Amino acid sequence: MADEKEAFLLRWSRLKREQPAEKPAESAPAPALPPVESLTPESDFTDFMHPKVKEELRRLALKKLFSDPHFNLPDPFEAYSGEWTGGEPIPPELMATLNQARSILFTEEEKKAADERDAAEKLQGEAEQDEPGRQDT
Repeated sequence: MADEKEAFLLRWSRLKREQPAEKPAESAPAPALPPVESLTPESDFTDFMHPKVKEELRRLALKKLFSDPHFNLPDPFEAYSGEWTGGEPIPPELMATLNQARSILFTEEEKKAADERDAAEKLQGEAEQDEPGRQDT
């Protein structure tokens, strides 16, 4: 098995040496660029993405592009882009029916009152179900 690995490595090394050395592709010179001040959102920004363009100039062009108010609009379908702090508070009657609110927010007296109210509603619901002559569908 060691012979097989050595043969593989020898073969790989030989093929690597035989492969002609690739010269780096000489790309075209940096394109002629318009002044950044004259750019508008409708301008073509592809020349600024050329690898020969300096990073500072590319960033200036992109800042100019993204300064357009079109890019400042929040996405209406983004879950966290809305303002969700407004709205009406939960009414006290509804708050009293929530188990977590009862156990955390209310005092002992309010808890007892809410529990009594729930028990009364439950008894009333059971009494309505047991009415003779009534068929539930």
